[in-house]
Amino acid sequence: MYQSSKPQRGPLPAAFRGDSPVSIIGAGIAGAWQALLFAQAGHDVTLHERSDEAMMLSTSHWAGGMLAPYCESEIAEPIISRLGLRALDLWRRELPDTPFNGSLVVAHSRDRNDFERFAKLTSGHKRLDAQALAELEPSLEGRFRDALFFADEGHVEPRRVLPKLHERIIAAGGTIRFNSEPAADDLEGLVIDCRGLAARDDQPELRGVKGELILIETDEIQLARPVRLIHPRWPLYVIPREDNLFMLGATSIESEDTGVSVRSALELLGAAYAVHPAFAEARILEFGSGLRPAFPDNLPRIAVHQQRITVNGLYRHGFLIAPALAELTLNYVERGQIDNEVMRCV
Repeated sequence: MYQSSKPQRGPLPAAFRGDSPVSIIGAGIAGAWQALLFAQAGHDVTLHERSDEAMMLSTSHWAGGMLAPYCESEIAEPIISRLGLRALDLWRRELPDTPFNGSLVVAHSRDRNDFERFAKLTSGHKRLDAQALAELEPSLEGRFRDALFFADEGHVEPRRVLPKLHERIIAAGGTIRFNSEPAADDLEGLVIDCRGLAARDDQPELRGVKGELILIETDEIQLARPVRLIHPRWPLYVIPREDNLFMLGATSIESEDTGVSVRSALELLGAAYAVHPAFAEARILEFGSGLRPAFPDNLPRIAVHQQRITVNGLYRHGFLIAPALAELTLNYVERGQIDNEVMRCV
């Protein structure tokens, strides 16, 4: 059980002191933010990624990109909200063009009880009536009698934002090596392991939780923000992307199979149709899934080893909390600060 979120100070291993280089393994969302903040702080950073620039082997390639700490508080531990709220500030600071248009939660009459439960378990929202909803999202006029509007939340498009983060790393003086999969023991200086599920050789308690998505295209509907539709088993969301694209997602399946099941496809497509019937005419461009790395408690962990630091277990909150985790790692390396809710010495 974690003891406290109050930062403490601890001794730094000798390998972490001085001007030694910093090698980060994994250029997905966790590793990219680590590399960016360390490079900006003046460290000699090299970011290694096993795939090429397209990042097809990264879990981040298949992510939704939701920056929604208030909505996630319905099922997530308080630590996720704390990290997520801090991360929103870092997203705004480093990528000021990040869309912070808020997010919407809606439900049909049959799921009214679940909608009210969601409202009670979350904060940071304003209840909109049908007219206010139509003014905010004209495409949803007449579709729902009310909605919850989380005005401070945002979203990013992972396949567009990761290259931006990589560009900022290089601009800050860092180096990125694609098609590079070194062993931590072969690297000098500080090593930060952000390999996700591939790190099970050192962290066997990690498991993969499948998240599926469908990418569709239509110009008949315009949305400025993600819309979550309350579902009997899980909230399903429709996320707008550029060029008339929408991502449908939100499944969390305890399976390490990387395919998309027929049931999930039907659920996701049905959710889109339930948000607006015009989605029935949309073109399906892509089915895909990624395996999110998770520990048994579904909480993130920064583990300090004798020779390296591992950052893992981001579960379904990668894009939401990665910036805050990078800040905690940097604070430890530079000032010895320890966040007891997240960090462990092993």
